[in-house]
Amino acid sequence: MKHKVPVSTIMTKNVVKLNVSDTLTKAESLFKKHHIRHIPVVKDKLIIGMLSYTDLLRISFADELDDEENTIDITIYNMFSVEQVMTKNLTTIFPETTIKEAAEILSKNEFHALPVIENGALVGIVTTTDLIKYLIDQY
Repeated sequence: MKHKVPVSTIMTKNVVKLNVSDTLTKAESLFKKHHIRHIPVVKDKLIIGMLSYTDLLRISFADELDDEENTIDITIYNMFSVEQVMTKNLTTIFPETTIKEAAEILSKNEFHALPVIENGALVGIVTTTDLIKYLIDQY
């Protein structure tokens, strides 16, 4: 296995983002449209939080899902803002952070995505799925 490979080689560079002023309805739409589970939240170009699909399920009382449409009642989303639901105290990494370092951070914490920043701006995201795909490619 290669050593000291930077996360920039496996990170998603065209990151789907939410603005802090976006709605949770928009967030749900983006999760489903792009088949993703984590969306960085930005204000201007600075990352200020991370919203996960699990965060949405947590506030929506998952048993409230409409079986026919598999969507959450929009009324619940209107009760909260993205800023209220997102995780705020983020751990971030840099493009030159090694894949091993990123894997160590994720394995020690209870989150599954790391925003990648450069000069204060969001330039990518690395998820546990990215790490698993990288591992599979090694064999």
